[in-house]
Amino acid sequence: MNNKAETTINVLLICGGGGSEHDVSLRTADFIQRELGKSPEFRIQRVTMDGAGQLRDEQQRVHELRSDKLLYSSDGSAQPVDYVVPAIHGYPGETGDLQSQLEILGIPYFGCGPEASKICFNKVTTKLWLSALGVDNTPYQFLCSNTTEETGKARQALQEWGTVFVKASNQGSSVGCYKVSSEEEMQAVLDEAFSLSPYVLIEKSLKVRELEVAAYTYEGELIITAPGEVCAPSDTFYSYEEKYAEGSRAQTHVVAQGLSDAQLGWIHEASRRTFVGLQLKDLSRIDFFLTDEGDIYLNEVNTFPGMTPISMFPKMLQNQGHDFRVYLGALIREAVHA
Repeated sequence: MNNKAETTINVLLICGGGGSEHDVSLRTADFIQRELGKSPEFRIQRVTMDGAGQLRDEQQRVHELRSDKLLYSSDGSAQPVDYVVPAIHGYPGETGDLQSQLEILGIPYFGCGPEASKICFNKVTTKLWLSALGVDNTPYQFLCSNTTEETGKARQALQEWGTVFVKASNQGSSVGCYKVSSEEEMQAVLDEAFSLSPYVLIEKSLKVRELEVAAYTYEGELIITAPGEVCAPSDTFYSYEEKYAEGSRAQTHVVAQGLSDAQLGWIHEASRRTFVGLQLKDLSRIDFFLTDEGDIYLNEVNTFPGMTPISMFPKMLQNQGHDFRVYLGALIREAVHA
């Protein structure tokens, strides 16, 4: 009979990142650590990535992960790593950069691969891929530079659509997202968006219901939950603050009400096409807009959704009758013993 040392799986939990979503990443890591810690077979080592990309433990010792699948510490010690949970929102956790490094090191990890992560983190490439997959998305203009010629597209869109969203293309969790309804505020907003990303998206502002599904693999099967709903206050949109701040006024419903069978069917089919077509892995949260006219647009794909106490992904998974600890534990075992 194998003893505990022989059956223990060494899991490295990486959080932080040093970017705008650093603190949210820590809260996501708290949830994952708490759930995974319920299984004695997993030995969890948690490190926080700082703004310089260094991995530090609670004692602020610097660690380095190498291709021999050992995590080396600045004090000279090393410990094995069988699996990595890259719980970093934004750069470099959702951009494909960290995943590329893990691929080079040959260490299995939780979540989508480098290419899918890169595609979905960039709002422009996401839209291009969705269109190629036959999945409707919101009307938009794409700006590749902060020049008079390019920003003229934004002003034309504002005149045509009345109100627009200006979005930095390479940011997550509504960071770099601004609602604009007047010509006077447009340039300052564009300057801010371009300071965050080399590309900017101008989207038509729509009066919508915001719906979300959790899509994930469970026991080898792709699970797509019924859509939940996020209700932002009438005087704002679902901003970064409304998503994560302690004083958030947004309300969430794990199961959205009043949707027709046809609407539910299309949301499920669009989610399936997206998960399969973009070659997503393990998990994603897929967000939709439902307009007053009944049109459904896929808004975005989040390849590593938040898992804070108010986050939708773990709530929808639980509502589906699945236990997060069982779900993640099975993925880890499958990857490690493959």
